Amino acid sequence: MKKAVGFMEFKSIPVGIEATDEMLKSGNVELLMASPLCPGKYVSIIAGDVGAVEASIKNGEHIGGIYVLEAYVIPNIHDDVLPAMLGAGEIGDVKSLGIVETINAISSILVADICAKAANVELIEIRIARGLGGKGFVLITGEISSVKSAIQTAKNEMAESNLITSYSVIASPHKDIRKIIF
Repeated sequence: MKKAVGFMEFKSIPVGIEATDEMLKSGNVELLMASPLCPGKYVSIIAGDVGAVEASIKNGEHIGGIYVLEAYVIPNIHDDVLPAMLGAGEIGDVKSLGIVETINAISSILVADICAKAANVELIEIRIARGLGGKGFVLITGEISSVKSAIQTAKNEMAESNLITSYSVIASPHKDIRKIIF
C-alpha cells in the first residue's frame, strides 16, 4: 500500500487531543502534526499505510463526535505538500503567483494536493489557520497557464463542497510581493 496522510479538524481542543491520542493508539500511524489553531480549533495530521490511516481517522471521528469539523484521507499525497506545510520547500523563480483561500484549515491541504497533481506548479506554502480566523490558504508558482490550470482544477474538484472562498493569480509579481512571501 502507498503512504497516506489523514487530517482531522476539531472545534474543541480537549476533544481534539483525546481523539488524536486514540488515533495514535488504534493504528500503526505516525503523528506529523497536532496543534491548537485559532479560533479555538485543533488539527491533527497522521501518516501511514492507507488502511491504518483510514482506520485511525474513523476512530478519531468516533471519539470526536460532534466536535469533528472535517476529516480527510489522501491516499497518495503529492510529495511537495508536507514540505509546503512546514515552510521547508525550496522555491526558485516566482514567474506567477496563485493564491487560493479556503474556508477552513485542512481544506487548504486538499487544494494544495489537487493543484500539485493537476499542473506543473510548485507549492510555496500552505498556511493553516494560524492568524487567519480558522481559514487556510495556498501559494503556488509556475508558468501563468499552469497556475491558472491548477487553480481551475481545484475549483472544479472543490465546487460541491464550497470550501474555496477566493483566489487570485498574479503574473510576474512585484519584487516587494516576493519579499513578503519569502
